[in-house]
Amino acid sequence: MTASRIMIIDDNHMNLELVSYMLEANGYIVKVECGAATALNSLPEFRPDLILMDIQLPDMDGLELTRRLKADPATSGIVVVAFTAYAMKGDEAKMLAAGCDGYISKPINVSTFISQVRAGLP
Repeated sequence: MTASRIMIIDDNHMNLELVSYMLEANGYIVKVECGAATALNSLPEFRPDLILMDIQLPDMDGLELTRRLKADPATSGIVVVAFTAYAMKGDEAKMLAAGCDGYISKPINVSTFISQVRAGLP
């Protein structure tokens, strides 16, 4: 069985380091991107099974990027999990309405993070 491919799109380098380390230590193939534009460029080659999508990105809102991915037949099947500290009442509904398949809050709980990711994989 091949390892699942996970793309993390987040502009916080500390989040990227911690999360990519945890995922790689658990056997996942990880690609990190700091913005929407670079992520869009690397998607065709990397072909992730799951994207951990920060909502507040510098170049494009993560929800807008999710809407674009879900509207494109080439990327609509990728599982997108909102990955954000932006968790006000009603925000989870906005994330799901934009096409996110799930939600993981930051800061992550290191004891449950991998099982949360595993639950989101196809």
